[in-house]
Formats: sequence, C-alpha cells, structure tokens
Amino acid sequence: MATDNEILILYYSQQGATRQMAQLIARGVEQVAGARARLRTVPKISTVCEATEPDIPDSGAPYVELRDLEECIGIALGSPTRFGNMASAMKYFWDGTGGLWMKNVLAGKPAVVFTSTGTMHGGQESTLLSMMLPLLHHGMIIVGLPYEEPELGTTKSGGTPYGASHVAGLANDQPITNAEKQLCIALGKRLAQTALKLST
Repeated sequence: MATDNEILILYYSQQGATRQMAQLIARGVEQVAGARARLRTVPKISTVCEATEPDIPDSGAPYVELRDLEECIGIALGSPTRFGNMASAMKYFWDGTGGLWMKNVLAGKPAVVFTSTGTMHGGQESTLLSMMLPLLHHGMIIVGLPYEEPELGTTKSGGTPYGASHVAGLANDQPITNAEKQLCIALGKRLAQTALKLST
C-alpha cells in the first residue's frame, strides 16, 4: 500500500557516481509538490557463503526492504554497468521479489532507470534496458526521458531516452556533468509527476 506519495529511489553504488545520480533524481522528485523521495540501496553479495554485510550500511541510504516497494507510488532504479547489465547485487534483490509479483503489488506503478559506466560505450543503454525487464514483469509502466529535455540532444557525455546515465571514466574521476545533472533532475520530476497522476 502506497503511503505519503513516496517515490522509491533504489540504487547500488560502489564508487559513488550512481549514488550521486540517485540524490539528483531525489532532488527532482521533491521539486514536485506532494511527492517525497525515499532513498534505499542493496547490500553487496559474495561468493563466500560466510561473508555478510552489516544490518545497517556504514554510510548512505538504508538497505531496501520489500515493504519499500509496496509503500511507494513509483520507483527509480539505478545500477552501475557490469558488462552491459545491472550489477549482480541489484539483480539478486529483484530475484527475491517473486512474492510481490504473485500479488501484483507493483502493477501499474511507474518506473525509471539510471546507470553509470566507465566509458562512453560501456553498455549504458543495454544496462538500462536490462533493468527494465524485471520492472516490466512486475507490470510497471516504464517512463523515459523525452527529447523535450534540451540536454538530451546536446550532451557530450551521458544521457539517453531510456533513462539518465553518466560517464564516470575508467578511474571514476569524471564528475557528473551539468547536462547529466539536469537529466537526472528531469527524470525525477517526470517520474513524480507521472506517479501522482496514476495514483489519484
């Protein structure tokens, strides 16, 4: 059950770029009257069965719980690129949402996606598309970035009609550009506006 018109911004970030994008999207969400952002992350996964993450992250957003998905009116999903796909930690989380799928909890809610890569052609678009797949299976409505956003047509770095993106550089030393920032904010606003319309 959705509460307080909250938009869930769920991300995984190891180097910090995807987290910064999530914060920018949250800023866009909260520019829309009546909408609030709820930032959440997922823990790392390990091939070592005994390895565990603390119950509460050392820094950043709290870990997501299934109830966060139930309570939101829309979702922004973000992950760095891993060989043209979402990070395994994010996929692991979505693989555990079958119970919500059985109850159609997310059906009809809007969603957007965002990503960060080390290089310009490092799989941004395929990562964004791969993140849409579990959302579509849950019956969510995918919201993209239209070309009415001027930065989409002029960016020399990240930005796609499928969702916001960022080119971080192989050493993760490229800051988020002004165009990338504006597209993240625009994506958050568009998600919040759509979610509010659909929830009334």
